Amino acid sequence: MNSGRSRMRRWLGHALAMPLNLRRVLPPRALARIGQAIAQAEAGHSGEICFAVEARLPWAMLWRNASARHRALAVFAEHRVWDTEHNNGVLIYLNLADRGVEIVADRGIAHKLAPGAWQQICHAMKEHCRAGAYEAGISEAVQAVGTVLRQHFALAPGEARVNELPDRPLQV
Repeated sequence: MNSGRSRMRRWLGHALAMPLNLRRVLPPRALARIGQAIAQAEAGHSGEICFAVEARLPWAMLWRNASARHRALAVFAEHRVWDTEHNNGVLIYLNLADRGVEIVADRGIAHKLAPGAWQQICHAMKEHCRAGAYEAGISEAVQAVGTVLRQHFALAPGEARVNELPDRPLQV
C-alpha cells in the first residue's frame, strides 16, 4: 500500500514538472555558462563531458518505474556519449522531478576508478540542487569530472584536443 502511494506521488510530481520549471531553474544564460564550464573542464585532456537535464521522465520510463540511473544510461546511449575514440565520455545527468543526479562513465575511464568514485561528485551536486544552487552545483561537478579525466587522459605535449561531443548542455 505504501509503495503504491509513493508511486502515485512520483507520478504526480512528474505530471506537475513542466518544461517551464527547467527554464526557471536553468535559464538560457545559465545553460550557456555551463557549456563554457564544460569547454574549460575539457582543456588538457582527451575526455568528453556531457551534461543532460530534463524536467521529468518520459511517460514510458515513468510507467516502468525507471530510476534516474536507468534514464541516465538511456541518455548516455541515445546521445552516443560512449562513442569517443578513447572510450572516455562521461555523462552528468540531472532529473528535476526526481531530484536525481547520476554520472555514467564509459569503459575507458570507468575501469580506472573505484566503483563509488563518482558518488562524491553526485552527492555534492545534489546538495547544491537542494539549496537551489543548480548552476553552481552543476559547474562544480563538471570541474570535478574534468579533474578526474585530466588525471587519466592528459594530452601529451603538443597534442591537439579533438572535441568529439558538443559542450552545450542537453535538454532531454
